[in-house]
Amino acid sequence: MEKDKPDSDRLQRIVRNALDEDIGDGDITTESILPSDRIFRGRFIAKEDGIVAGLEMARITFSQLDENMDFTVYHRDGAQVEAGTVIAGIRGSGRAVLSGERVALNFMQRMSGIATLSRRFVDAVSGTDAVILDTRKTAPGLREVDKWAVRIGGGRNHRFGLFDMAMIKENHIAAAGSITRAVDLLRKHKLQNRPVEVEVKNLEELREALELSVDRILLDNMNLDLMGKAVEITRGKTPLEASGNVSLNNAADIAATGVDYISVGALTHSVQAMDISLLFDD
Repeated sequence: MEKDKPDSDRLQRIVRNALDEDIGDGDITTESILPSDRIFRGRFIAKEDGIVAGLEMARITFSQLDENMDFTVYHRDGAQVEAGTVIAGIRGSGRAVLSGERVALNFMQRMSGIATLSRRFVDAVSGTDAVILDTRKTAPGLREVDKWAVRIGGGRNHRFGLFDMAMIKENHIAAAGSITRAVDLLRKHKLQNRPVEVEVKNLEELREALELSVDRILLDNMNLDLMGKAVEITRGKTPLEASGNVSLNNAADIAATGVDYISVGALTHSVQAMDISLLFDD
C-alpha cells in the first residue's frame, strides 16, 4: 500500500541528506574493521504490534550505499503486523548495511509510529463521517515522509504548506481587523483557485464566516457542546474541521458531533517510534 507515493527524486534527496548527516566523510568504525568484500545478511523484525511504513525509504537508503543490495519486502507498507514479525530481509555489502542501518531504521521506526497512530485515530472514529487529518507540525525536512506515513495509516493530509491552501487564523484576523476584512484582502490576492479556510473560536465568528462562502471553517478549541451547536447552525453549508487538544480519548466524541474533519497534530509532532530491529544472520 504505497498510498500516493511521493516523487522519487524528492525521496532520494531526503535520504541523501540523512546519509550525509550521519556518515559525513566516512563511517570510520565500519571502514576500519570490515573488509570491503564482506557480505551481510539480516532481517528487519517488528518488536511490537503496529502498522508497517517506511520500507521504501529503507530500500533507497541501502541502494544509495550499494546499488546491488538485495532488499526483500515480506510485509508491505500499510500492513498490520504483530511483534516478532519479519518485515523485510537484506543481503549485500556489510559496509553498506552497517553504514545505512541507523538511517534506514530511523525512517522505518518514525514512519511506522506515525502510521500506527494514524490508524488508531481512524479506527476511533469509524462508523462516523469524520475524516482524520494531519497538520503542519512535522519534523523539519521530513514533511514529505511524515505526511506519507499518515496516508499509509489511513489518515488524510491537511495542506502541505503555506502555499497550497489559504488558512486565516487568529493572528491574521487580528491584523486585518475582522474575519470579513481578512477574507476580502485574501481574495484580492492571486489565489489561483486554492481553497480558503477560516479559523473561528466562537459561534459569532462562525456565523460571520458562513456568510463569506469559504471552503472550510476550523472550530478552534471548541468544547463538544459548542461543536454540536456549530454543526446545527452550519447545516452542511460549509465543511467543518475540529482542532485543538484532540486525543484518542475524545476523538469519537468529537466525531459524533457531526464535524466533517478532525485535525490531529499529535500524529506527527509527538511521534512514538515503533520498535523495529535489524538482526544479522551471520
